[in-house]
Amino acid sequence: MRVLTYNIRNGGLPDRLDRIVEVVTAQGPDLLALQELRGFDRDLGRRMRAVAQATGMSPFLGRSWFGQPVAVLVREPARVLERQRVRRPFHHAAMEVTVATDRGPLTATSTHLNPYSGGRRRWEARWLAARVRRDRLMLVMGDLNTLDPWTDHTATLRELPPGFRGRHLRRGAVDSRAVAVLADAGLVDLYRQAGDPAGLDYSAPTKDGGGTEFSRMRLDYILGTPGIADLTRTCRIISGGATESASDHYPVLADIDLSLD
Repeated sequence: MRVLTYNIRNGGLPDRLDRIVEVVTAQGPDLLALQELRGFDRDLGRRMRAVAQATGMSPFLGRSWFGQPVAVLVREPARVLERQRVRRPFHHAAMEVTVATDRGPLTATSTHLNPYSGGRRRWEARWLAARVRRDRLMLVMGDLNTLDPWTDHTATLRELPPGFRGRHLRRGAVDSRAVAVLADAGLVDLYRQAGDPAGLDYSAPTKDGGGTEFSRMRLDYILGTPGIADLTRTCRIISGGATESASDHYPVLADIDLSLD
């Protein structure tokens, strides 16, 4: 199974939706987590339907409390068993979809954590962590707006514009609490485990997509329970071509072997 997470920036407005679809279709994911879907819940879901039709996938939209919707899209022949919006007051949203696989049900969550407050991000991560079951196949994918707790981020923060640096600091130290909460719940950072050492190591910003509030930061994650991590073959950040202008974030892609052969 191929899974992809992608923050498409402000719903792809005003005219980037074709490039976003180009990026997605080039990778051919079976499960797709999308964030920043501004306007996708309006006009009877016209923009959501357009992306679903263009990518050949079924959409499950999670409306937002205060910010922008998120979604999980599923490609046939995967059979959807359950779907629900996580009913907590996220700044943006979290959408959970469970599909059948040869190894049993797989639950995938698309989420986008609070961009402004490390404390709020930690609370949102706790809400997600409470749903994790280590013995099940589960994925949490999305823009977590948080640096990881395993890397030295000194240079990254030094290059970040001062007006945005505070978003990632707590008492002068790097605020990586949200990712740490999810790791403590049993989720594995698939990029850290299976990423290409020679590949791109940051997900924002792209070359031509904007993103002045970033400084080569890995904010987009695919996290999985141990059963998923054991089956993950590759995880990488996709760059080049249309990704450079389709959004201010690069998509993250993982290949997971769920076959029983």
